[in-house]
Amino acid sequence: MITALAAAKAYASSGAMSVGSVGSIGGQKNGLDFGDILKSAMTDATKASKVAEHKIADQVAGKAELVDVVTAISSAEASLETVMSIRDQVISAYQEIMRMPI
Repeated sequence: MITALAAAKAYASSGAMSVGSVGSIGGQKNGLDFGDILKSAMTDATKASKVAEHKIADQVAGKAELVDVVTAISSAEASLETVMSIRDQVISAYQEIMRMPI
């Protein structure tokens, strides 16, 4: 089983998001902001899940190969693990901020 951190690193290195392009300099955006990254990860996970569902339905109808179904399910699982990893990191950061003295 892949760890959540490994999933997040794999997602970051896959080109779906570029860590170097995140942020802003002098008030100007230098690429994607954090909300766009989250939206992209959620959209990717939703699309992968829907593709997997369609492949399963096609397999039941006899229109798809089993290897295609397994590949689609694996992709959906990796996307979901990425979203879960991002969620865990956001929660961890929030908890760390809440522990900071005022």
